[in-house]
Amino acid sequence: MDFRKFLHICALCVCALTLAGCKTPKLATANEQFARGEYFDASKTYRAVYNKLNPREDRELRGEVAFQLATCYRKLNMAARASAAYQNALRYEYPDSMAYFYLGRSLQMEGKYQPAIDAYTEFLRLSPGDALAREGIRGCQAAIRAKSAKKSRYKVSAAKIFNSRRADFAPMFLDKSCNTLYFTSSNEKATGNDKSEITGMKRSDIFYSTKDEKGNWQRPEPAQGELNTAFDEGVVSFSPDGQTMYLTVARRALDANTSVEIYTSRRSDATWSAPQKFEITADTLSAVGHPAVSPDGRYLYFSSDMPGGYGGKDIWRINLNERVGSLENLGEQINTSGDEMFPYVRTDSLLYFSSDGHPGFGGLDIFTARLNSTGDRWSVENLGLPMNSQGDDFGITFGEGESGFFSSNRGDARGYDHIYSFVKPDIKVTISGMVLDKDEEPVPGAVIRIVGDDGSNQKEVARDDGSFRFNLQRGVKYVMLAGAKGYLNVKQEFESDSEEEDADYGIDFILAAVHKPQVVENIFYDFDRASLRPESKAALDEMAQMLRDNPNVTIEMGSHTDRVGTDEYNEGLSDRRAKSVVDYLVAAGIAPDRLTWKGYGETVPKTVTPRINREYPQFEVGTVLTEEYIETLSDEDREAADQINRRTEFQVTSIDYDDF
Repeated sequence: MDFRKFLHICALCVCALTLAGCKTPKLATANEQFARGEYFDASKTYRAVYNKLNPREDRELRGEVAFQLATCYRKLNMAARASAAYQNALRYEYPDSMAYFYLGRSLQMEGKYQPAIDAYTEFLRLSPGDALAREGIRGCQAAIRAKSAKKSRYKVSAAKIFNSRRADFAPMFLDKSCNTLYFTSSNEKATGNDKSEITGMKRSDIFYSTKDEKGNWQRPEPAQGELNTAFDEGVVSFSPDGQTMYLTVARRALDANTSVEIYTSRRSDATWSAPQKFEITADTLSAVGHPAVSPDGRYLYFSSDMPGGYGGKDIWRINLNERVGSLENLGEQINTSGDEMFPYVRTDSLLYFSSDGHPGFGGLDIFTARLNSTGDRWSVENLGLPMNSQGDDFGITFGEGESGFFSSNRGDARGYDHIYSFVKPDIKVTISGMVLDKDEEPVPGAVIRIVGDDGSNQKEVARDDGSFRFNLQRGVKYVMLAGAKGYLNVKQEFESDSEEEDADYGIDFILAAVHKPQVVENIFYDFDRASLRPESKAALDEMAQMLRDNPNVTIEMGSHTDRVGTDEYNEGLSDRRAKSVVDYLVAAGIAPDRLTWKGYGETVPKTVTPRINREYPQFEVGTVLTEEYIETLSDEDREAADQINRRTEFQVTSIDYDDF
């Protein structure tokens, strides 16, 4: 495990485990290295000891050394090596059931979820009821489901400009301009030449990068001033004005275990002052790190293993204005018996943090915690794929909108962390369509209005081809109205889906012209009778709604027959059919004095329109379908012409109706 989790490392550096029955100098050296948290050096020493032990004669000791070696690899984030070493410990019958638990953890970080579940299950058989093992199984099961489920809308990419061949992690914007990014790195430019006994890399320093005038990030440089030293520095946060830095410092001493503390530094222009220790409590034994200042500058959030928590590392906060007596643990809804670290406070009710105690995909996952309106309960949610992975994901910072950076060791066999950018694109919900007349031609100058129950109100003039488009919001009910001079208005209602995905809905408006008869499609009568068939209801209801949307108009309903039958019979039948439509509209609530009817029989043959021509290209536009013309046609075309002539139409008779 590298320095970006030095809090996690150093808090466990207490005392070496004494391996029974072995007094070799090399093993004693390994134990001492382990006790100081020097996992990189200890791993090399344990490996040398392990290879010299006889597999048959030293089975018990080999199992114990394998367990210690596995623990070193686990601390160094070398999941594959840790899994193999834990399996060796179990093969040599190492008696501690925790070997199964940590094997599950390592396999989970490799993305080997079913074998991890098997290891956790075996651990639970030996240690029933363990909360972390149960959460581990839940996390593995969630990861298996997530592989086949739709990923979240986040887009994640490696931020190559910031990354080196070593560890780079915990990015943080300096201020709201989002033009300067600080982060922690153990790259070759870090101060000093000595390699860390903990990680095998140079000790970490604080670096920064700025944007140029074109908005491009520049190559990182070490933070200026007295900030970086031969010690480990990193994981920073800033006061709202960007003038005060809160940082974590790991102090090393030959006669004491490594510990981490929070320090502050002041900025003068681009230079930072020498860090000064920030006193939180009088407790000198507990590790305190990962500072995060709230956006209003009132609170400092941090991670610590101090007494009074729920196990492992917890997230705490302290009032920066009134420190005495203000220290508080964020509670069991956020903190678990595992580790909660790297807090990031986005608003007073929205917290991001990393945890291996809540169900996750492996290692540390990033979670959001939202505080309810009454301020008494947090709801915690995993950010999901692709923000989280089978590795460690942590140290998030937000820039503009739903974008920013975080760190992860995903895909790095050495366990090194790197910085990734993320963005959650805005959901694009649109509605588009056409405004046409009954002949399916564009209506010139058509105006479309759309009003949402979220208070939105938009207006647009249709393009020359009749098309229009509006941007919408998710989960909103809309009322849309289309109209134009010389045409009746048409209203439609619509509700956008609440799903978090792009959508383009389609809706067309067919406007009826005021100055000419308009065919009402899909009105059907029983053969040779005036009674309306049930399948006519939809068209009639639509017509009733059109009259409600245009309360100032009156109309005449006209019915037309084909050429078959006597004139007297056809006029009588069509008159009764037109009256049937009027009766339906009156029953639907339309005032009777707005409606008249007339049966035309076969006296007004239809003139072929462009729409009719598109459906029946054998009839030229402008052709009048008279009986004389129809008699010249083939039997098939005669039937088509008769069908066109059999129709129900309405004609606007006035546009100034007033019911008062």
